[in-house]
Amino acid sequence: MPDTIVIAGAGHAAGQTAVSLRQGKYDGRIVIVGEEPYPPYQRPPLSKKFLAGELELERLYLRPERYYGEHDVELRANTRVTAIDRAAKAVQLDDGSELPYSKLVLATGTKVRRLGIDGEELAGVHYLRTVDDVLAIRDDFRPGARLIVVGAGYIGLEVAAVAVQAGLKVSVQEIADRVLARVASPELSAFYERVHAEAGVELLLGLPPMGSICGEGRVQAVIDGHNQEVPADIVLIGIGVVPVTDIAEAAGLPCDDGILVDEYCQTDDPDILAIGDCTNHPNSLLGRRVRLESVHNAQEQAKTAAATLLGKPKAYSQVPWFWSDQYDLKLQIAGLADPGCARVLRGDPAGRSLAVFHLDDGRLQAVEAVNSAREFMLGKKLIAAKACLDPGELADASVSFKEIAAAALA
Repeated sequence: MPDTIVIAGAGHAAGQTAVSLRQGKYDGRIVIVGEEPYPPYQRPPLSKKFLAGELELERLYLRPERYYGEHDVELRANTRVTAIDRAAKAVQLDDGSELPYSKLVLATGTKVRRLGIDGEELAGVHYLRTVDDVLAIRDDFRPGARLIVVGAGYIGLEVAAVAVQAGLKVSVQEIADRVLARVASPELSAFYERVHAEAGVELLLGLPPMGSICGEGRVQAVIDGHNQEVPADIVLIGIGVVPVTDIAEAAGLPCDDGILVDEYCQTDDPDILAIGDCTNHPNSLLGRRVRLESVHNAQEQAKTAAATLLGKPKAYSQVPWFWSDQYDLKLQIAGLADPGCARVLRGDPAGRSLAVFHLDDGRLQAVEAVNSAREFMLGKKLIAAKACLDPGELADASVSFKEIAAAALA
């Protein structure tokens, strides 16, 4: 058993690794090194209930702060791993010190993709990735303020929903011709475009990239892709994230859209593992390698890494799933669909509940469910079972989906 396990990063994956190690009776030293001043916390509520002020900070924490002391887990807050010395089996920290390890777990996560235009350093211009980011955004939220959201992905639309309900004037600018273009079907995009428009959000789609952000010390306007000046009191940029792989690459670990690991979260160095959003890993259910940005993946890879470290390896292979809360709508997506899949709509797109099924020669690859928990939960099982479904039955809402699923799983 390793004497010292160092975890680089202090997000959900890092926290779950420490918890799983202690639950597995590991009695060696555990050190979590993280850049933020907080213990490991959940990120999804940041752009939802935490931004809306409906959730206290402590309720974000994966475990109460006292847990780490009570379970002899060292938290090195406000500290960053800057380099890995594989020969010496030690990491360098940004305070100049060195921390030796028997095993190293890289849980470095992602960082926001920067827009890279003039003016993004102005006060009132925000990215959303951390607790402190949200606290700064909340300070700028006030009824009547003009908010421009750049990007119509999950983060952009979740912030737009919270903001318009708080009385802000919200405009979303997106270069794609539909919202959620990277992650959702056209049917789901159309559904959310209608919902946001009905809530009072202005959606500007298919725009050229934004030109610049203007203001004297603080944002006052943006120059959009058509070179038009648009007044703004706040700008929120949500154009995606990129995996943090710099220290892994510098140490010579193979990386390709993430740190390359096997099904046991092992890199090609036997003493270094990697988990969570920063990893590119094989998925036997999908038959290919993927990099996932999801709590489910972070949590389950953490459990897999802990099992590997405990000498009880168990391959990680699960159906990916994701979710988003906007207004009174819970979107849940299971699986990953190929672009060529046939799509079957179940439910009323003009209502508040529907599901979109993605079929490859009848086999279910993915399901997108809005306020449709049964379709989501059973859909995950059907995807794992590689079940085939009849498109006509799926489209007929008068046919019980529970009965459809039971027959396909029999």
